[in-house]
Amino acid sequence: MTEFLQACRAAIGAAHVLTDTADTAGYLTDQRGRYTGRAVAVLRPADTAEVAAVVALCAQYQVPLVPQGGNTGLVLGSVPDQQGNAAVLSLRRLNRIRAVDTVNNTMTVEAGCILQHIQEQAASADRLFPLSLAAEGSCTIGGNLSTNAGGTGVLRYGNTRELCLGLEVVTAQGDVMSSLKGLRKDNTGYDLRDLFIGAEGTLGVITAAVLKLFPQPRAQVTALVALDTPAQALQLLQQAQQQCGPALTGFELMSDICLRLVCKHFPDQRLPFAQHHPQYVLLELSDSESEDHARALFESLIGAALEQSLVNDAVIAASLAQSRALWELRENISMAQAHEGKNIKHDISVPISRIADFISATDALLQAASPGCRMVTFGHLGDGNLHYNVSPPEGVADTDFIGQQAAINLVVHDSVDRFGGSISAEHGLGALKREEITRYKSPVELQMMRAIKLALDPQQLMNPGKVL
Repeated sequence: MTEFLQACRAAIGAAHVLTDTADTAGYLTDQRGRYTGRAVAVLRPADTAEVAAVVALCAQYQVPLVPQGGNTGLVLGSVPDQQGNAAVLSLRRLNRIRAVDTVNNTMTVEAGCILQHIQEQAASADRLFPLSLAAEGSCTIGGNLSTNAGGTGVLRYGNTRELCLGLEVVTAQGDVMSSLKGLRKDNTGYDLRDLFIGAEGTLGVITAAVLKLFPQPRAQVTALVALDTPAQALQLLQQAQQQCGPALTGFELMSDICLRLVCKHFPDQRLPFAQHHPQYVLLELSDSESEDHARALFESLIGAALEQSLVNDAVIAASLAQSRALWELRENISMAQAHEGKNIKHDISVPISRIADFISATDALLQAASPGCRMVTFGHLGDGNLHYNVSPPEGVADTDFIGQQAAINLVVHDSVDRFGGSISAEHGLGALKREEITRYKSPVELQMMRAIKLALDPQQLMNPGKVL
């Protein structure tokens, strides 16, 4: 191992081969602080050539490699295990915007670019990069691509996969594959890009990408509506899509307990209604015409929904500050739940048409399994993705409740499977769900995944123990 580290120092500079505990600590613990792994070193290359050199050295010396971006993942996909024989490959120094093409509506970026910086760079060119998620101030685009991140704009713009036109990747052998042409049509064989997007660094290392840009909307208008059931929310979704078309860019469902927790732990935030309601939906329109046009669309939609008794109450943001306040209700749910105590999280998806039935059936199953447990259900209703989280009953210690995690997971994930869904909608598998997925994927799917892994990473050194 000494020889390997000396070779790495020669390749990327001694200052960027971290081995002291004080220097490596931040790279070895997952974002939630639940798990800390061990590593021989943290390697911080500066560009694609240095990444290739490091990967080639790992192949030569048989050192497992764990690629890492902002380390904001939630399934232990970007931290090493306890064996201590792996190196962490940090991509944070690959943080350059290589090109912005406003005619082709593309931006070429390196993997270590912070998502928020990409959004800001696009805005400075009067363009929109629509990927948006809670960790955007610290997550990196390489990690977003490696996990095929979703976020709040999937309804209109798709997952990260749909926002990428090409990749630069360092293979497990240390070679560089580049498809950074920015083409929207290239029908010349297998789409190698799609192999690496969502692969969580198990097939190679993404070092750069060409991203799609969009015209900046003339206006964004936000509304919060109160209603009784998820089934009504689905009806409202259908009407919103029919009346607003592609202008509908956000449609977030939140149960009452979500917003009660936010108001409890963020007392400066208030519900804009006189009373609580069982469910809420946060809607956003991004209009290419004008704010008046967007507001008229909303008023027509919500007016009709109120007349049909589909919704109980509604508020349309009258200013940017009000819109921001409504979004903060949604964005602070996870943090409020963390302040409340430990909880059991599920990032799941089911067909949109079956969401209401899934919630009803699974809520009942969980109440039978753990009477009094609190369902903190929220998520991107427009694309079928729910964060279906379970908090302990009032008065039950969270440490005692977490002891039920395996049983709770089984109830939820078996129900997801019965409803034709997925146990990981946007967070990936990592190490956390690696074994569990074998219960729900077919043997044929798993065999094909293993065959791809073996073909591209025959030494099994790329992010070992993750996904498969």
